[in-house]
Amino acid sequence: MIRRIIQIDEERCNGCGICAQACHEGAIEIVDGKARLTRDDYCDGFGDCLPGCPQGAISFVEREAAAYDEAAVEENKRRKAEKEGTTMHEHHEGHAGGCPGAAMRTFNRRVAEGAASASSAASEAPAAMMPQSQLSNWPVQIKLAPTQAPYFEGANLLIAADCCAYAFAGFHGQFIRNRTCVIGCPKLDAVDYTDKLAEIIAGNDIKSVTICRMEVPCCGGLEHMAVEALKRSGKFIPWQVVTFSLDGRILD
Repeated sequence: MIRRIIQIDEERCNGCGICAQACHEGAIEIVDGKARLTRDDYCDGFGDCLPGCPQGAISFVEREAAAYDEAAVEENKRRKAEKEGTTMHEHHEGHAGGCPGAAMRTFNRRVAEGAASASSAASEAPAAMMPQSQLSNWPVQIKLAPTQAPYFEGANLLIAADCCAYAFAGFHGQFIRNRTCVIGCPKLDAVDYTDKLAEIIAGNDIKSVTICRMEVPCCGGLEHMAVEALKRSGKFIPWQVVTFSLDGRILD
């Protein structure tokens, strides 16, 4: 049958493995230092791997290909999980497909805060009073983030411009705390994240969305993508936009 399917440009591919991590169906593997589509019937044609490729080596083509076989995909996932001695959940979270920086991780900040409090009570050293990170998920770059992950379920989603955490001193405590965070820069990334953000919102139980941006005009691009993604998701959930000044004040 003729259908839409991914195509990998091996000359552009640097073997980072980000696409393999992004492909939930296991259709892509790193072979001899290059990403390869292992089986046509494992590719669903949705293209989760496309926005994750930093080299722009992946595109869609229309060609003769076997139909997507969901049963074969699930069986392949099961075999891989058994081979690696992990549960399916652990396999999904822990296997990065080549790039450790793209491996999905969740951090239990409540446990970490409890340990920090105990340490603070036992010691008067200044280090014990250091602010603690509130980041609860990894990866945070929109480019690397999966479209579905356990940490998106029931999440208050924070979509933030990269610079916000540098400009606003209390960003962790006031905005990242108790939220699942994804970040990006519409000017430097040069990627339209609307479709990916819409897929994240539509495909997960997102409770609210907070959009953090800088006052500079180019940051309006991120706000536009996020708002458009909310519309495309078809969901009606609470959302807000917070704008920061260059000198670190909240403007609205």
